[in-house]
Amino acid sequence: MTHDNIHIGVDSGFAPLASGYNLTYASTSRKAETLVQSATLRSLFERYAGTLWENGKHKYNVAAFIHEIDGILPRVPFETFSQAMFDDVVGALRDRGNSNATINRKVAALSKLLRKAHRMGDLQSLPEFKRQKERAGRIRFLEAAEEDKLFAAIRARSESYYLLSVFLVDTGARLGEAIDLRWNDFNEGRATFWLTKSGRSRSVPLTARAAEAARVRDGKRRGPFNDIVQYKYRAVWNEAKAEVGLGSDDQVVPHILRHTCASRLVRGGVDIRRVQMWLGHQTLQMTMRYAHLATNDLDMCVPILERR
Repeated sequence: MTHDNIHIGVDSGFAPLASGYNLTYASTSRKAETLVQSATLRSLFERYAGTLWENGKHKYNVAAFIHEIDGILPRVPFETFSQAMFDDVVGALRDRGNSNATINRKVAALSKLLRKAHRMGDLQSLPEFKRQKERAGRIRFLEAAEEDKLFAAIRARSESYYLLSVFLVDTGARLGEAIDLRWNDFNEGRATFWLTKSGRSRSVPLTARAAEAARVRDGKRRGPFNDIVQYKYRAVWNEAKAEVGLGSDDQVVPHILRHTCASRLVRGGVDIRRVQMWLGHQTLQMTMRYAHLATNDLDMCVPILERR
């Protein structure tokens, strides 16, 4: 005996914009469809953000991405995130002037959230999350003379900020990673970064001046640099770079010290795999941005091509 399909609506009380449950009873000849509760992107983020992202700057950025995308979508609860919805999001972001790299970062956050919702049974289906093609941009790094001038200008304003800058360029640490270091993260001439962008810890040996920079800051709270406020450091950085004639270069930001560390390792003959481990990159592709600097590896080719 079979039964006709019956659709029953039930008030869920889930969210102001949420609709009711959609429950479908199918014939006994096939399984009943999964119970799915309509939701908005914002409500999904509120539900799963705590399990997907740790508190901090990255989670703050993700929240901004999700809220922006939520504003692009129609304010109607959905049970399926269709390919048309995804294409509309990408198109709207591009119309707003977002580069492909920026779109990819926002889509990565969206994808992570929707995949979690799908696994938990909140969505019936997902679109194909297409990654936009990114251009390989030029990577700016400091030459030794530029570093000397910039660091001298920073030191004239703050000894603490100068010591942090030295530590950053010799370890390749991100600004937040260095500030978050605790004293027990230093052991046998190494620093271990636990709070990283990739979520994976890494340890790097310290140069003599990096070790000295941390030692001079001994006794400062829980770690050598965690009394430093990022926005204040950046403000001094911008003053110093303007003083030495780099004010118009928008790539000369504190993160350039990480690029400088990587470029020096590669140009010094360190193989790309070790550079990947040093920087803590999740994939080798990220580190390959610096591979073109390993010009010495090609010098042996010249004698073969020379015509006598």
